[in-house]
Amino acid sequence: MSNRLLIISNRLPVTVKAGENGPEAIPSSGGLSTGLKGPFEKSGGLWIGWPGDLSSFNDSEKKKIYKELDDLRLVPVDLTAEEIEAYYERFSNGVIWPLFHYLLHLLPVHFDDWDTYVHVNEKFAEITARVYRPGDIIWIHDYQLCLVPSLIRKKIPDARIGFFLHIPFPSSEVFRILPAREEILEGILGADLVGFHTFSYMRHFSSALVRISGKEPAINQVYHEGRHVNLGIFPISIDTKKFSDLARSKEVSEKLKEFKNSTTEEFIILGIDRLDYTKGIRRRLFSIERFFENYPEFRGRVCYIQVAVPTRENVEAYEEFRDEINRLVSEINGKYGTVNTTPIRYLYQSFDIHTVVSLYRAADVMLVTPIRDGMNLVAKEFVASRVDEDGVLILSEYAGASSELGEAVIVNPYDIDEVAEAIHSSIIMRPEEKRIRMKAMRDRVFAQDVHSWANSFIDKLESLLAGDIDTKMTSPNEIAEQIRASRGGKKLCLLLDYDGTLAPFQKRPELASPTKYLMKLLESLMGRKDFHVGIISGRKRETLEDWFGGTNLEIYAEHGLWERRANTKDWVELQEINTEWKETVRPLLDLFSRSTPGAFIEEKTASLAWHYRAAEKEFGAVQAKELMIHLLETYSNIPVQVLPGNKVIEIRMQGVNKGLAVDQLKTEMEEEALFVAIGDDHTDEDMFAALPENGISIRVGTGESIAKYRISSSDAVYDLLEIILKSA
Repeated sequence: MSNRLLIISNRLPVTVKAGENGPEAIPSSGGLSTGLKGPFEKSGGLWIGWPGDLSSFNDSEKKKIYKELDDLRLVPVDLTAEEIEAYYERFSNGVIWPLFHYLLHLLPVHFDDWDTYVHVNEKFAEITARVYRPGDIIWIHDYQLCLVPSLIRKKIPDARIGFFLHIPFPSSEVFRILPAREEILEGILGADLVGFHTFSYMRHFSSALVRISGKEPAINQVYHEGRHVNLGIFPISIDTKKFSDLARSKEVSEKLKEFKNSTTEEFIILGIDRLDYTKGIRRRLFSIERFFENYPEFRGRVCYIQVAVPTRENVEAYEEFRDEINRLVSEINGKYGTVNTTPIRYLYQSFDIHTVVSLYRAADVMLVTPIRDGMNLVAKEFVASRVDEDGVLILSEYAGASSELGEAVIVNPYDIDEVAEAIHSSIIMRPEEKRIRMKAMRDRVFAQDVHSWANSFIDKLESLLAGDIDTKMTSPNEIAEQIRASRGGKKLCLLLDYDGTLAPFQKRPELASPTKYLMKLLESLMGRKDFHVGIISGRKRETLEDWFGGTNLEIYAEHGLWERRANTKDWVELQEINTEWKETVRPLLDLFSRSTPGAFIEEKTASLAWHYRAAEKEFGAVQAKELMIHLLETYSNIPVQVLPGNKVIEIRMQGVNKGLAVDQLKTEMEEEALFVAIGDDHTDEDMFAALPENGISIRVGTGESIAKYRISSSDAVYDLLEIILKSA
């Protein structure tokens, strides 16, 4: 890669420890650091994250640590003990983690630590912006930093940003439980590329966007604030060669031989997990118990080894979970153990990699049965370590790895009878079938290792660097400068759409009345003698009269059908009206309104509008597509236009469009004014097309447009108008 890679994660890929010669940074050997090491080194990149608790070191030692981190191109984000407790322990691990893993009973009563989560995310974004250089690629990792993409986007609008979620994204019905659900979505959408392990996680994310934010993603893309946000599936993996080489190493072979000599049981079943309530250890123990109950002939012949790696030992929920697992192991051993055998060997500790691989090699059956897991790399480690192409993997359907390792024995971890039967069938499985299954899984794991995972994500992110020309945003300052340069001494004629341009969309049209701020802004614009200000809207004249009747605004209602000049205050039709077609079309709109709860019909002088913003998001979108098909196929022979808009389908009389208003003003002003038109959807394209050749057209948001410039949102329109006021 040619661009510098900035990696942002909660922790730096080192552990700071006190050594003989003072503190030293020990490199981590985790999957993420392994996968990103190559691109990180090759690009001369930076890694931004928390260095760990340094409170035990004095100032001199900390200075040495920071120097060592700097030499390693690691950028520390210093967090206080209080911030780690609130942001990491209580919110990230106490709220997001259980929610995204569907463990709703573990959620706290109050979500008091949200402000600290925001504050810490702001710290990460601030430090990233400080070290950023044009051309850098930014890759943000995981649930602790969901807000960072958007926060960086605000600081560096042109940055190329990727975000990868290493845990599951839950269904929209579960995700919407989170009070800060919209903020989390907005934060993630600051990225250009959002990566997930599986298609189902990406689908859940898309569904959440539809149901919560009202956005309608394509299969792998969504429009947000004037940008294409790409969604992709990038299943993480492991360093397969490393595990394969270890499995063949002399040290592992000796440990394997030693273990075999010390074991009296005929069959070994293995589980290796962090002691986390998502890993399914509790239900797995019940399945082991059911296996011994249903198949007494295997008592004394089968030993289940459970390695439980300590994690989050200071979190109360984990302490309680550890106590429960200890109790269950004791009960099962007491029930099915003998003087000479122990059914379950429970090891609450971590082991070195050679010991772990020797256990993988020794196991006849590997149990990987999380009740929910983003990927689960233990399953892939087991497969990579089985150089003998022996052994059986029993894998939960709720692990992301199940979408790749289909040759495993896939089980529902909640069904303890099914898991018990899977254990039995795996033990008695024919050697030939074991080899066929294992070889297929090994081929797949070796074809897609952690290095290919990292490179595929970065390659995709780099491919987006050119961006989409038709959706490139221009800042309000740049547009204002262009207006100033083009205007000279001419009068400025501002023509403004309303909905989506001056006012955000609302579920019902009547709720989008102008705010005090907007009215004050418009009054300031109208107060300038060298400005001519008009609103050209699709709204009814009655509504616009109610809102703006007391002002000197030039108002054009129903896409320019009705005109109210500032100097007369009377409404005039710009085109003869024919409404006979309405009675033909209305029954179809009534039918779709009755079958789509929340949808309704708005009648205007020369049009009918079917609104579905208040309908259930996914169903409303489906119904809108169906209605469009019916309208275009059934009523192609009547003099109307069918215009899909933002959560609305409008059927209007042919010949009525916003260009009528522009034509009217052009004949009056001729070359005396610079025309500037701002709008957000296809109905504004007629306004843009009718502008004089030197006119300036500005599209709000994305979509095909002939506009010369694009601007991201209504807020950006306000900024532009404020700048014009001050600089013109």
